[in-house]
Amino acid sequence: MAEKKIWGRKRHLLVDTQGFLIAVIVHSAGLVDRTAAPLLLQRVTGRLPRVRHLFADHGYTGPLKDWVKEHLGWSTEIVPHEHNTSHITWVLEKDVPVKVVKPKGGFQVQRKRWVVERTFAWLTRYRRLARDYEGLPSSSEAFIQIASIRLFLTRLAPF
Repeated sequence: MAEKKIWGRKRHLLVDTQGFLIAVIVHSAGLVDRTAAPLLLQRVTGRLPRVRHLFADHGYTGPLKDWVKEHLGWSTEIVPHEHNTSHITWVLEKDVPVKVVKPKGGFQVQRKRWVVERTFAWLTRYRRLARDYEGLPSSSEAFIQIASIRLFLTRLAPF
């Protein structure tokens, strides 16, 4: 059989610059990121008057920028993949020094993207959120909101 035999879910988070949760949506993995983003952003329409700019990764390209500008009045910046070079070495070829650039391998921190990744890491510390045990996406969203409230309160009053 060609179809996938496991269920999948995606979690989309809208966070502030500190990594605190503003909005969350959980849906099936069959929905593409750029079509699910308006579902998330519709939840905050008119609720964030001071927000003017949105950072997103490559999964949110396409007509999303126009949708955000039209419905929310925010500018959207797609954070590019930065191909940083970590190893620059010099090698002698025919007695002439030649610069050899070796690309960085593995995980690379992207500008502004690490804020959301850090929030996902904070949330997966909670055992209930490490796997998707919930039957309904709304239950998953509720547990994410509960965990983020606890994170916020811990940072607000750590003792």
